[in-house]
Amino acid sequence: MLAIADIMTQNLQIIDRTSTVADAIMAMQAHGLRSIIVDRTASEMPYGVLTERDIVYKVFARNLDPVRIRVQDIMRHPCISLEPHLTLREAASVMSDSNLQQAPVIQDGHLLGVVSLTDFVKKGYVVSTILPM
Repeated sequence: MLAIADIMTQNLQIIDRTSTVADAIMAMQAHGLRSIIVDRTASEMPYGVLTERDIVYKVFARNLDPVRIRVQDIMRHPCISLEPHLTLREAASVMSDSNLQQAPVIQDGHLLGVVSLTDFVKKGYVVSTILPM
């Protein structure tokens, strides 16, 4: 049975939480990403996630300047993470219950990758076939 570690994306882009939202937008655009992992400032802190949706709803919808807003002000923190040994069904259940489209994969405090709904689809899995209706 496949685990999240088998389908996760390991080529990650990480941004500092003190970076501007404009910097995050440029990094996401340059790498074709819909979200970016926000680094932690200490090893005991959780990672954060910044998504396109966060940017649209928390910056542009409020007519704020992305050059003046810091990532830490709008990121999802703490973010819900997954462990690499979770089955696709378990991970899909967590993501569905939490209304997530992506989640970092963390083991023993170390960031290993990120899994998204796109990763499920790229591997030929549809979440509706993994989760019972």
